Amino acid sequence: MLIRIRRGWEIPESQVTPENCFLDRRRLLKTAAAGSMLIGSAGLLTACDDMSVAEAAEDDDPSAKLYPVSRNERYTLDRPITDESLATSYNNFYEFGSSKNIAAKAQALPIRPWTVTFDGMVEEPREVDIDDLLARMPLEERLYRHRCVEAWSMAVPYSGFPMKALVDFAKPLSSAKYVKMTTFLDPEVAGGQRAAWYPWPYVEGLTMAEATHELAFIATGLYGKPIVKQNGAPLRLAVPWKYGFKHIKSIVRFEFTDERPKSYWEVIQGSEYGFWANVNPEVPHPRWSQASERVLGLNEQVPTLLYNGYAEFVADLYKDIDTAEERLFM
Repeated sequence: MLIRIRRGWEIPESQVTPENCFLDRRRLLKTAAAGSMLIGSAGLLTACDDMSVAEAAEDDDPSAKLYPVSRNERYTLDRPITDESLATSYNNFYEFGSSKNIAAKAQALPIRPWTVTFDGMVEEPREVDIDDLLARMPLEERLYRHRCVEAWSMAVPYSGFPMKALVDFAKPLSSAKYVKMTTFLDPEVAGGQRAAWYPWPYVEGLTMAEATHELAFIATGLYGKPIVKQNGAPLRLAVPWKYGFKHIKSIVRFEFTDERPKSYWEVIQGSEYGFWANVNPEVPHPRWSQASERVLGLNEQVPTLLYNGYAEFVADLYKDIDTAEERLFM
């Protein structure tokens, strides 16, 4: 008899918000926002206002026809999905400013045309149009927790593809040890990039083992439609066992290298933000505790989990690393 043992971060599907519920809610809100029905609820009208930026962005994205995609049931949650209006309005995107309220400013980012470069230690460097890349990738939906180093968290339905599929597409040489990712650079539309004291463009990196791990994901969609600009359109990294500053947004370049990249926040303050940035409740930030987190929309503190709850999947990636030399958790 086959006995399936549920993993620590899994819950029954019955406890997850059904896809048709949030899709029906979306259709209702779009109808209300278009003025085709009368609604007397101030709360619903407020929700429509909160979502207007996201809906407008979706209408401008030619990849909208690709979504929603089938959910991969292997990736589930231990908490409710964060309301879309919160997840798309409470964002870090330093290219547009240090405030959380950058959704409106982020709409200035043009996401078409968008070209992605693959270079460095690869069989053949190339540039690929974003829509050509999406057509080649196996799109699916995954429910992931997201933990910010600022000690808040959310749980979202990302659409996209395994990063391993992208690595296979790039065809790196066997001598490549890291993937260096770079975001766009356009100070004319991204006001934050005019601040000379930041090391623009935003750079992040993963080891090849991390990049090809099953949990490493390239997000191109969110809540059953294209990912909106403030959340990292059109390509955003999602590595749910790491703090959010590793989740680089609006990527334009994947460079394969044998030298470890020095990431954006390492350059700014390497004593506080390291290369690995794995989540660990027992390792505090130098200026605050990481033992618990504020879950957006729940108004409560919950205990933070080792590797954000994905320890049984990713701990082996780091078993041979000398922790006396490397700071794995910050």
